Amino acid sequence: MNTITAAITAVGAYVPDFVLSNKILETMVDTNDEWITSRTGIKERRILKDADKGTSYLAIKAAQDLIAKANIDPLEIDLLIMATATPDMPVASTGAYVATAIGATNAFGFDLQAACSSFLYGMSVASAYIQSGKYKKVLLIGADKMSSIVDYTDRSTCIIFGDGAGAVLFEPNNEGLGLQDEYLRSDGVGRDFLKIDAGGSLHPTSFKTIEENRHNIIQDGKTVFKYAVTNMADASELILKRNNLTNEDVDWLVPHQANKRIIDATASRMNLEDSKVLMNIERYGNTTSATLPLVLSDFEDKFKKGDTVIFAAFGGGFTWGSVYLKWAYDKK
Repeated sequence: MNTITAAITAVGAYVPDFVLSNKILETMVDTNDEWITSRTGIKERRILKDADKGTSYLAIKAAQDLIAKANIDPLEIDLLIMATATPDMPVASTGAYVATAIGATNAFGFDLQAACSSFLYGMSVASAYIQSGKYKKVLLIGADKMSSIVDYTDRSTCIIFGDGAGAVLFEPNNEGLGLQDEYLRSDGVGRDFLKIDAGGSLHPTSFKTIEENRHNIIQDGKTVFKYAVTNMADASELILKRNNLTNEDVDWLVPHQANKRIIDATASRMNLEDSKVLMNIERYGNTTSATLPLVLSDFEDKFKKGDTVIFAAFGGGFTWGSVYLKWAYDKK
């Protein structure tokens, strides 16, 4: 009996039209294009300007893109996993709403939140549901409207984040393709270094929390950078060693797009040549849960059936890890 693996069989994406360039940011905060580019690798990011549209809008668009490209019936989707750090509402599930909105009315949906590692963790969850044998089509969406939680007077964060969404479809595979291994970790020591302080059960929303501007994302950049460089690189190196892979065996590195220097450090630890490292950070910035699927969408033409793909991410919490996947199709 062949072992069932969970393979990515389709990809979709969506980014808003409005481009927030470094030049525009120069008019908003005390910064400049050279400083931002040299420290982050970011040139521009996309922003969802519509005040009446949330993360669900981005997710629905990405899902619809996948459905149209793959020519699948939404009614065949069994499960929708919504990886996001910016749900539409604190309580009502964004994933449940998105599933209904795209016509996946036979699916159950839920949200998964692990900051910038949300999509990576979601890959593990989607794979487990497929491998259980109970589900055949699992739609994993990574989407975030980061502009909704960014303070555009804080130059340490507003230069980094953008809005966007990406989606992948996981299906059973009997050829040994798909997700091969994962190494996922978390450490609560990171709780104070990258967070939104108020709006949860610890510090509920009040006039005081609003006046003190405690509902936007804040981070200790130096500490987060140090942990991210070490842990993303360690996880990626470990996944190679555990699977007896060398740098020659790796076809592509799909890293979380938070900072080009973090990506470069991870690639260096893996001894990968630049041509194998996929980046679009210069165009989108850090879209949090959407970075990994947006990379897959942008570079889908490059992937060939059987390619060895290594994913790596790091997020608030702290959360981090790496996934080893064998690509399952050639783009038609």
